[in-house]
Amino acid sequence: MGYKENSTTNPFLYISKQFRKIYLNSSIYNTKISKVFDGGFEYVPHLKIFDCIIKVKDRRNRIEDYNIENIWENQNLSEKDFKKLHSFFWLFTIDLKSSKKITRSVIYSWVNFNQNYSFNSWELNTLSKRIISWIANSNSFYHEGDENFKISFTKVLKKQLNHLTNEIGNAEFVNDKMVGCSAIIMGGLCFKRQFHYLNTGFQLLKKIINTIFDNDGFPKSRNPRQVIFYLKHFVFIRELLRDSNTDIPEYLNEIIFYLGQSFDFYFGENDGACLFNGNHILNVTGLKKYLKEYGYKFKNKLNSLGGYTIIRNKKDKIIFDFGPTPEKRYSADYQSGALSFEIFHEKEKLITNCGYFQNYNHKLNILSKSTAAHSTLSIDDRSSCKFKKDKLGYFILENTLKVSNKKTYHDDEMWEIQGVHDGYLKEYGILHKRNIKFFPKEFKYVGEDIITCKKNYRGVGFDIRFHLEPETNAIKTQDKQSILLKLKKTGWKFICNHKNFGIETGLYFGKKDSYIENKNIYVNGEITKEEEIIKWEIKRI
Repeated sequence: MGYKENSTTNPFLYISKQFRKIYLNSSIYNTKISKVFDGGFEYVPHLKIFDCIIKVKDRRNRIEDYNIENIWENQNLSEKDFKKLHSFFWLFTIDLKSSKKITRSVIYSWVNFNQNYSFNSWELNTLSKRIISWIANSNSFYHEGDENFKISFTKVLKKQLNHLTNEIGNAEFVNDKMVGCSAIIMGGLCFKRQFHYLNTGFQLLKKIINTIFDNDGFPKSRNPRQVIFYLKHFVFIRELLRDSNTDIPEYLNEIIFYLGQSFDFYFGENDGACLFNGNHILNVTGLKKYLKEYGYKFKNKLNSLGGYTIIRNKKDKIIFDFGPTPEKRYSADYQSGALSFEIFHEKEKLITNCGYFQNYNHKLNILSKSTAAHSTLSIDDRSSCKFKKDKLGYFILENTLKVSNKKTYHDDEMWEIQGVHDGYLKEYGILHKRNIKFFPKEFKYVGEDIITCKKNYRGVGFDIRFHLEPETNAIKTQDKQSILLKLKKTGWKFICNHKNFGIETGLYFGKKDSYIENKNIYVNGEITKEEEIIKWEIKRI
């Protein structure tokens, strides 16, 4: 997510926003956005194109099954339910062919209550989704309506498009701008005489592309979920253009190519199972099917992308977080897991991170952003990064870190990954160096975590965690010298040169906005010299 300047620290900006709110609710503004051209749809996209951004599999519900009496007068809705209702995305779940008359009645009723700007029902993300849903489903209810309905429907649709083109630049989140951009471009295609919609949409699209992606086409937030979000919307826009016989800008083809490589790099094999920096388990099967059906073939040959390094063969894979912190304005979903890693063997995960609790209003959100939720090192029970709340309640970065001395190597005999991060340098004078070697023929990982005190040395505690999937069984042997791990298919043994290691219970946030207990192996102690070297090994048995 991208954030604008905090108005609480800029009095001029705050006052400007207050005047803007007054203006948006004025009759002057209402007259301005009400100036629309005559005419109905000249193009409506095929409904199947929307499968890219809509998750609905089939239309089993009937609108008659909903309580539609006084539906727009209901004031007892939560904010979430209010947005769902007014976005009209629920139209995608309904068999509209058998409910055309009632659907027109519900929309007509909405127009009567909400045809003028309102802060809540015209919120930009909600409004953008409403435009998309109305146009997408219009073939099911529009053409058989009387002339009054058609005129009223298209007028308020264009009025909303006018407001969206005016205000999309003020959207707080870049994700909202992307949804709005899709709606504006679709409006420009459907009402072809209005080229300003299309031009505005293309200008915004280009700005988004130039703003939020690095040179390799990976989101600057380093959030893997955003790879999917933006790929879906870019492909959706491209298919709209292709379906309407409209020229496709080369910059759109280019970003889809690079973003497609990022998608194949991160999601090509594991269906969203890697848990770094805002990611939770995602089912990308539907998206892969859509991409294949529409002729998109993405192949990535890189081992490193977006701050991540992946080394793999037919049986084994390790993914390592080599990246620095993102820019603070893109850090709302960032997790402080520098040099954390995950290990897969025969498509089972041996070592994992804990995932991400996405609901920022919940206390588990900040917990899941901590270093303790990752398979890496924490110092003095603190994370490698600090967070602070912004004006919207999101935890964004307060400090940054860099990763240096990066090294990767792999052949049939050995893989090696190495890096150093400075997240603890300023406060504790400590650098963390991690080196992991894997010997494929022996199925053995050998790791070193080196804690180097560069300045202001003082004794503090350290913890290294290796998180396990909830289904993994872990038990310490009777001689206390090792820990046995039992996966569904294989068994493994963990040993360490440090005497104080064991098993503890934690929380796993792999599934969206939920948690379950899991186990992790911990190694802890106190830093007593200028360089502590913790050696560990994980080997298949």
